[in-house]
Amino acid sequence: MGLTSSKRVETSLSNSTEFDSACNSAYSHCLSLTQHAFPGVLPYQLVTASDHIHQTLLSHRSHPLILKWVPRPPSRTLVDSALKKVTLHWHLPEDGDLDVIGPARFKKWAVVLYADAVVDNVGKALMSRIPIGVAGIAGIGAMTRSGKDLIGAAIGVYAVGVATSIYLSLSG
Repeated sequence: MGLTSSKRVETSLSNSTEFDSACNSAYSHCLSLTQHAFPGVLPYQLVTASDHIHQTLLSHRSHPLILKWVPRPPSRTLVDSALKKVTLHWHLPEDGDLDVIGPARFKKWAVVLYADAVVDNVGKALMSRIPIGVAGIAGIGAMTRSGKDLIGAAIGVYAVGVATSIYLSLSG
């Protein structure tokens, strides 16, 4: 799926009031769990925050990308990877202490996390749908004794069609 798909999903999530509301709710939830003892969310709380965002979005059935492509909360590996990406790529003055995650970095982390989860699941869908369709086309071609060129063209059109339809669904 690639950089363009990821940016498309990130833009959709960043511009979503529902996603923003879920992030704010998760951030507040994490602060309340520590009884506001810290000026932000601690890294060990990010799995809980991710679960909270996911639950909020699914219970309100509010974001189509999450509903369609992220049926379960992102894994701990994705949570940690998103934090690493945000920490490495965005230097935010609010976060003097990298162990405490302020609201801006938290929102960027959530966007990166869920964009990565969507793109990861889309990639898995492509890897399962295309071979099944290709096998079906090849089987039909063999039964009808169609030429290799015709079968190859049909497979190419099918693969491009599946990839395009999934890509277009990423704008949420």
